[in-house]
Amino acid sequence: MITKMFTVGALYTNCYVVGCNETKEALIIDPGFDTELVAKRILREADQLELQIKYIVNTHGHPDHIAGNGIVKKLTSAPILIHEYDAPMLTRATENLTMLFGLRTASLPPADRILHNGDAIKVGEVMLRVLHTPGHTRGSISILGNDVVFTGDTLFAGSIGRTDLPDSSPKEIMSSLKKLTILPDHIKVYPGHGPASTIGEEKKSNPFLQNLSASSDIF
Repeated sequence: MITKMFTVGALYTNCYVVGCNETKEALIIDPGFDTELVAKRILREADQLELQIKYIVNTHGHPDHIAGNGIVKKLTSAPILIHEYDAPMLTRATENLTMLFGLRTASLPPADRILHNGDAIKVGEVMLRVLHTPGHTRGSISILGNDVVFTGDTLFAGSIGRTDLPDSSPKEIMSSLKKLTILPDHIKVYPGHGPASTIGEEKKSNPFLQNLSASSDIF
């Protein structure tokens, strides 16, 4: 699996390009930029790796994660995937908190595919699974691969996502964190902001994961 990370936008969002070494199919996770210049830079690097963008996947519907959806879709024709609960946030600035974040309002296309817990997203030989991890938003997801998990704004290195926003829930995010703690310690964590980590490191040092008893299942 090929994974490239780009830090983009006013809130320093992590945008990921994930691709298959064999088939060169790929997806973009959280294109949080709002200029075509940034999109073309990222797509140029994808081109250098001979990757063809097949999907645009949003971990949740906040503007610092979805702002580039329309730009990337225009340049690649890739469909947009998001959890059903956050899908309305793509087209309604009042719901995606654009004004609250102080970001530029943009007209964004609607979802092309609605995601649910346990759904598979396949790019070539790379199989990713959707984990519904609500708390930061109702429709927040994490995206699980063989050795990696993209956690959006649910789990950060040493911290977790905000739960003081409309549609967020401290109770739900703690349940979502319990889901993540049953993953193997070696799994690399790629969050929506900040540096990468591992599940093992977060269980050991993240204060929000202390004294959590793991959930019995993920899907």
